[in-house]
Amino acid sequence: MARPKLLFLIVFLLTISCQPSENMYMSGEINEFPSIEGNNLNKEKKVIPDDFVDKDLIIIVAFQQWHQGLVDQSINLLENNEMDLTHNIIEVPTIRKTNKLNEIYLDGVMRAGIRDDRIRNRTITAYLNKEEFKEDLDIPNEETIYWFLIEEGTSKILIQGEGIITEKELELIQSY
Repeated sequence: MARPKLLFLIVFLLTISCQPSENMYMSGEINEFPSIEGNNLNKEKKVIPDDFVDKDLIIIVAFQQWHQGLVDQSINLLENNEMDLTHNIIEVPTIRKTNKLNEIYLDGVMRAGIRDDRIRNRTITAYLNKEEFKEDLDIPNEETIYWFLIEEGTSKILIQGEGIITEKELELIQSY
């Protein structure tokens, strides 16, 4: 491992040593979730996190089609523990901004594959500049999903993590 990466890792681990999971960290410099627009699969315009202020919000961000299995496992864990009763839970597939025809086509393909209205409501596709979005949230790559717990009524990131939400991370989310 290169020295700068090792130094960063040591500093990072020291700052989160009280956290129970290695793939999760308290937001430090990056503590606000950017306001992004998208449409859910029921063709309703949504602004994230602004349209979800009545309870804490869990946002699961995916970058690749194959991430859907990771998203589903995380949401299943949350719902099996009744987190959907106390939190808004949304999944946000992020797609590079293209032309409107492509966006309409992709939304139609996703909508055709999902018949459950509840899932359609919580799936908000964001067509955006992915590089800026990742930079704003300090997301290093698109190899896995990333999740964020946002404080009720704000855009403040309480905690964030990467990959499938684990039991330990669930306990931490529940502690907020």
